[in-house]
Amino acid sequence: MLMDKYNRIINYIRISVTDRCNLRCKYCVNENFPHIPHPEILRYEEIIRFVRLCAELGVTKVRLTGGEPLIKNDIEFLLKEINKIEGITDISLTTNGVLLGEKIHRLKEAGLTRVNISLDSLKPDRFAQITGVDAYDRVLEGISLAKDLGLNPVKINTVMIKGFNDDEILDFARFAKVWDVEVRFIEFMPFGESTLWDSSKIIPSHVLEDLIRKTYQIKPSKTSHKGPAKMFRFEGSLGRVGFISPMSTHICSECNRIRLTSSGMIKPCLFSDTEYDVKRLLRENASDESLKKFISDCVIAKPERKHEMGLVKKCQTSLRSIGG
Repeated sequence: MLMDKYNRIINYIRISVTDRCNLRCKYCVNENFPHIPHPEILRYEEIIRFVRLCAELGVTKVRLTGGEPLIKNDIEFLLKEINKIEGITDISLTTNGVLLGEKIHRLKEAGLTRVNISLDSLKPDRFAQITGVDAYDRVLEGISLAKDLGLNPVKINTVMIKGFNDDEILDFARFAKVWDVEVRFIEFMPFGESTLWDSSKIIPSHVLEDLIRKTYQIKPSKTSHKGPAKMFRFEGSLGRVGFISPMSTHICSECNRIRLTSSGMIKPCLFSDTEYDVKRLLRENASDESLKKFISDCVIAKPERKHEMGLVKKCQTSLRSIGG
């Protein structure tokens, strides 16, 4: 069992498989942040070994992220190999959905159990403006296919930004109810790549919740997966809305995860620049026991809580390589 010094059990790892993406989202991309050279990106065999060792330490859940993970060649192979690891019971993936429709059958066969799709506008023109790509219809097709294949709950990650897409709050709530999906509103977070970010553009989750309650009857809903989202269900629908509030509230006491960046750094906290180089040990062919001790020590180093917003600099690490 992996446990930090604050008695939080760590059973979940998020793995960024690439820092590259096929979209150019305005709140994420900054040309001043170059891509990581290909030789510095973790290889599949290194990721597989890392997951195996984490599973031996008690990890049961893995999420693959990017950048955009579906642009990686043969990502299905990585899923299939992780699915073979004893102890791993849940393999999920976060994607922008552009390539999901054409790959989803192979992903499901490889062992994918759940999918999160990032979508920040339900207006095709605005989607193209935000992302730099005219692919709205392809994303909706991917969502529909994910539902049809039973990758439920299909989760939609939506970053709400004041003056950017906040006129679509009720549209997303209706989308959740009509499509029977789970829309999770995420507060705008500060990371080094975003030139768009400033604290005045954060919309606290309670503001979104109050607005939705004026139109829809929603009731608290329990989730089978531990996580940071405060979930609500609609009457007469399988759809749900959730609120992830890293900026307006502390969700750190519920944190059960660590992150592995695409460059091979263990990141115990999303909001900290502190990272630990496990790639070096993997490429030096360190023993399993040495690696497991290193992983355990990284978990012990996990901070109790994120820094208070407004008093702390933005995280300088590229969000593309962290994996969110």
